[in-house]
Amino acid sequence: MKNAIADFITYLTDVRNYSQHTAVAYENDIWDFVAFYKKFTSNDVLPDDLARVDTLCLRSFLADRQRRGLAHKSTARTLSSLRGFYKFLAKTRGIKNDAIGLISSPKVPRKLSKAISPIDVENMHDAIREIDSKNPWIAKRDWALVMLLFGCGLRISEALSLKNSDVSGRVDVLRIVGKGKKERLVPVLPAVWSAIEEYINVRPFGNAPDDELFRSVRGLPMSARMAEKVVEQLRCYLQLPDYVTPHALRHTFATALLSGGADLRSLQELLGHSSLSTTQLYTRVNMAEISNIYASAHPRAKRD
Repeated sequence: MKNAIADFITYLTDVRNYSQHTAVAYENDIWDFVAFYKKFTSNDVLPDDLARVDTLCLRSFLADRQRRGLAHKSTARTLSSLRGFYKFLAKTRGIKNDAIGLISSPKVPRKLSKAISPIDVENMHDAIREIDSKNPWIAKRDWALVMLLFGCGLRISEALSLKNSDVSGRVDVLRIVGKGKKERLVPVLPAVWSAIEEYINVRPFGNAPDDELFRSVRGLPMSARMAEKVVEQLRCYLQLPDYVTPHALRHTFATALLSGGADLRSLQELLGHSSLSTTQLYTRVNMAEISNIYASAHPRAKRD
């Protein structure tokens, strides 16, 4: 079983271009099912045994996850992992099972994204200077990061993967490698370039072309957790709501473009969404804002 799962994870990363984070999540999902199936049958589990898994076993597995208090979203992903694993086994080892196709994923409500007030984003500039007053170059770094997330709609992973060579020469657009190693071009506003250049000019190390753009205090590449802490500090300092996260800056970028008249296809391209349905969530965000304005300002709404 270990070899079969390892081969599947290699397939995900090398052929399907899944990120390491996603591949690890899939691996954990499959091992979770294997551990359950071992208890369910009271026997060790071999790859061929998976052909005998029936709907009763799968529904018992879902019930077990519910008893453990695992979220519907996590269980839905686990079923997706198992479906992918079974398809891989069918292609590579001839192990087939139709039961997995008979199990429906739990419904996961898609939450409306919340955008940050532009005024709050502006206030982050002075807040960063106060928080990092003892390390001015760190303040420049943190503001450059915020501007990339807010001004270009990048994911944290995309911003932190940028190298010095990617921003050399103040080009009109950035070439971003997103999920699934898909490339896209993102226009860069002058204010974003100014923040990046101010940071580069005072950065004490990491200046080689192949070095990552964002560096830690010790000169190592900045991690996603470090970036999250930057926004957490800003949230506490400015007493902002809990939804103010690095990803909320990306939401704010998308919501602002949609409100400004951007069409969904263009927004999909800028955000790097593989599915238009993901981008369409932002229309719900916009309609929620319109509904709030209607409820507070329209005479008929007040009367009702």
